[in-house]
Amino acid sequence: MLDIRNLDVHYRGIQALRGVDLTVKKGEIFALIGPNGAGKSSLVNALSGIVPSGGEILFEGEPLGRRPAHLRSRAGIIQVPEGRRVIAPLSVAENLELGRQAAGVRGSDAADLDRVHALFPVLKDRREQLSGSLSGGQQQMLAIGRALMGRPKVLMLDEPSLGLAPVIIKDVFRALVQLNREGMTILLVEQNARLALQTAHRAAVLEQGRIVHQGLASDLANDPVIADHYFGRAGMVA
Repeated sequence: MLDIRNLDVHYRGIQALRGVDLTVKKGEIFALIGPNGAGKSSLVNALSGIVPSGGEILFEGEPLGRRPAHLRSRAGIIQVPEGRRVIAPLSVAENLELGRQAAGVRGSDAADLDRVHALFPVLKDRREQLSGSLSGGQQQMLAIGRALMGRPKVLMLDEPSLGLAPVIIKDVFRALVQLNREGMTILLVEQNARLALQTAHRAAVLEQGRIVHQGLASDLANDPVIADHYFGRAGMVA
């Protein structure tokens, strides 16, 4: 689904990513873990076209080149950003419609809305409520729902558990697993290493802009070096 080759990203003279090679297979959950400042958000922003990058990104076998962000989202690469970033003055329903329009989806939205409401019933109950008045967990559900309205082929999530209560984290990750069971490819950036490796099929560890470990998530979860470095720092969700 995604083939990333020798990816470099620079911010104002600082190199955030250095020669990253990564493959995300169709139908899998791929987790990217690492410390703050390792370059995880830079990677998903580069894939989304939000920041310029060097190297090559292939999507479904075709190079993205310099394709701008809005065309990448319309091709099916859709990101749920860190911090949720719902449009506070708009209602829940309007935020969901915005996700559909931004991705250029045509035709009826009934099936898409049914899918979102089945995953997150609270969004149906609060469809006329202003998004800025929702709790943090509800806003995260809305941000995911908004992305789903764009009919993504690859759903990328940047720190979806950040700032959420454990019970809400369980609900969010249960929804991600359900989406994957339905065939959706998911790229998950997550600082909670234990949770990420429990959820993903494969994973990579990013440190100082480089991939330092990569493989089956179960193998990385059982690696004592990774456990020593990351499990003690990440929040734990049973």
